Amino acid sequence: MTVIDDQPEYAGMPQGHPGLDDLFRRPLLETVWRRRTHRVSRGASVPAGTMTYSSPHAPQPLSELEEALLIAITGCTGLTMPDRPFDDPRDGKPIMAKPNLTMAGRTAGSPDNAQGTHFFMINDSGTYFLRKLPPAPREPFDADTLIARARASKVKVLDHRLDVAEGQRDFPAYLDSNRFLSNLPGTTLFFPVVDLSHQYVNALMYLLTQPDGARPTLVDDRNFYRPAGVRKWVGNGFLNKDLKLPLGALGPMRTQIEADLLLQNLMLTAEAMGLGAWIHATINPQIALGDPKFSRKYGRMLGFTFATPRWRLGDLWRWHIPLPKYSNVRSHPVGLRSPDGEPLITAACPPAYRSMSDAVDAIVREKFGQGGTYADKDVFARIYKEDYGQRYLAEASEYEERVIDCARDICEYILRTHGRFPAHTDAIHVPGVWLQAHHVETEYYERYFANGLTDAHRRHAEVWDRS
Repeated sequence: MTVIDDQPEYAGMPQGHPGLDDLFRRPLLETVWRRRTHRVSRGASVPAGTMTYSSPHAPQPLSELEEALLIAITGCTGLTMPDRPFDDPRDGKPIMAKPNLTMAGRTAGSPDNAQGTHFFMINDSGTYFLRKLPPAPREPFDADTLIARARASKVKVLDHRLDVAEGQRDFPAYLDSNRFLSNLPGTTLFFPVVDLSHQYVNALMYLLTQPDGARPTLVDDRNFYRPAGVRKWVGNGFLNKDLKLPLGALGPMRTQIEADLLLQNLMLTAEAMGLGAWIHATINPQIALGDPKFSRKYGRMLGFTFATPRWRLGDLWRWHIPLPKYSNVRSHPVGLRSPDGEPLITAACPPAYRSMSDAVDAIVREKFGQGGTYADKDVFARIYKEDYGQRYLAEASEYEERVIDCARDICEYILRTHGRFPAHTDAIHVPGVWLQAHHVETEYYERYFANGLTDAHRRHAEVWDRS
């Protein structure tokens, strides 16, 4: 991808491949307006009474280039811009203006640019974790570049499709009719999981940067609304005792939204390419990740590491867990390693860290320490013109020590009281949907639907299936 000041300049450029050329000429509004779900892939059959259809074709997997373009849509597209105020206009006092966890941008926004969404890709050759790559260098957005970056991003975690065994495609593994058309031979699927843990800590600190009188007292709605480790901070006036915020109200800190936006971008891109695209309920997330509650029946699946809090008497009223033998009800995923042991996803909580204080300190270092997000002057020199990048780094405020110390106390309280972090949401969240992309069974749509195909679908083979 050619990048000038990290802004792509490929619009209207010849790409050297007829499919890419066709894609770059296709109007966005046309794609959005005509976007429709196409569930039936090449080679599939549809049992539907008098509309039963049996394909005469073999499944046709996506080409390496087609998959590479979709992989690019999930990845890094350049650098974001910290276009926010540094000062409170009411009194001129500095406000915290460095909330971002990373400066690398993607095709969809993210709260505080957390970019906690990781994608898996599933096709006939296996199941892959898609490693996040740095911004593309100054080179053409062409077929060779796309394929090279896709190969660099793929980490094979299974040598087969992520799926349950034959005969197990019923609830709770699959839902209703999805099981008959989802994850079939020839299809490619993109499956998001979101590491909430880093942004949970970061957003908590951001919340605590509010001005005097506007910093809430965190209370635990799973523990009789008692202060969540913040009695000291209420006593010294740092937190407003009359402004209470339940931990449960924080939820996943909105971080899960980025996965939904990325899936929509994937669908629009697949539609513009003339592929079938379908966002739908996936394999039950707990089953897919390998939750110990289901692994005996379904196997390790993706093989995530799960943390199971030790049962304590308080779990009776906090979480309605009656006996120790049911403690795995509160198991949650906290990490994933590749088959050769490389850490692929690591949540900011034990067992990766000895304590939540260590986890909070690690997040602060990753932002402001040596080699951290805000220590890389070259990145900000690429974002800003002239010397404005250095001005931003010098003038924009960071978290003050009271904010970090208060966040440590809250996070330590959560782990100490509930045996896991976070307690009110999972460290790694699975939206439970994936996008399937495939070559469309064109004869099926031509036979039964008045507007079943667009010109992009009808011309797909002509422009994409040529070298």
